[in-house]
Amino acid sequence: MDYETILKNDLYAAMRANDTLRKRVIRLLISSIELAEVAKGSKLTDSEFIALVQKEIKTKNDTIVDAEKANRPEMVKEQLEEIKVLEAYLPKQLSEAELVQLAEEVIQETGATSPKDMGKVLKVLIPKLAGRATNQDASRVVKDCLTKLS
Repeated sequence: MDYETILKNDLYAAMRANDTLRKRVIRLLISSIELAEVAKGSKLTDSEFIALVQKEIKTKNDTIVDAEKANRPEMVKEQLEEIKVLEAYLPKQLSEAELVQLAEEVIQETGATSPKDMGKVLKVLIPKLAGRATNQDASRVVKDCLTKLS
């Protein structure tokens, strides 16, 4: 089943259950997908869909940071709930240990020896992640691993 069918079915289920949070988040996601498809000129691939969901989660995390600075706990709570709904559309995330192991394998594969080689490692690692970890996490882990090597 493709992501559009899944989203449509989830939206109908949320409407029947009168779950306003899920309805709002799924509608936001559907509208983001439509905008991205118009900009691209064709249907999104699965990896582009995952990247879009991760982008929405990152936006919500940024909102949480701002809401905490503004002392708005109700907004923080709402954003966290929305993130949980969005995370359901991502593949199972890698644990920290799995991510470190994969990063170390790619570092050996590419022959990287110092933090200067970070771009070379990330270029190979990010496609292997396939949405199972954020680029930010991948970057942090690769930097840590390369720093230990040098």
